[in-house]
Amino acid sequence: QVQLVESGGGLVQPGGSLRLSCAASGFDFSRAAMSWYRQAPGQVREFVASSFSGGRKTNYVDFAKGRFTISRVNANNTLYLQITNLKPEDTAVYYCNAHTINDVAYWGQGTQVTVSS
Repeated sequence: QVQLVESGGGLVQPGGSLRLSCAASGFDFSRAAMSWYRQAPGQVREFVASSFSGGRKTNYVDFAKGRFTISRVNANNTLYLQITNLKPEDTAVYYCNAHTINDVAYWGQGTQVTVSS
């Protein structure tokens, strides 16, 4: 059974940093395209970043370039998202997404990130 479990969210002051984690199980993690999405209150879920080709390639949406870093440790089946210089507009639920080699997509339950002073 596929499981994606996000962690690492919380309440952070503007300018702070967080590292989100996504622990994966139940599929071939090293061969899956792994992504982070986020959904702010009242907004649609939006793409943040992806890691594919085993982590050799990454892709970021424009707003994520420079402050967000996606990475993965295939040996541990774990995906990460490092966010620096957090801004109030980064407040959202952050979701892990897996797109497996069987062309099936899975979602985690999300982790809340709140940026506020």
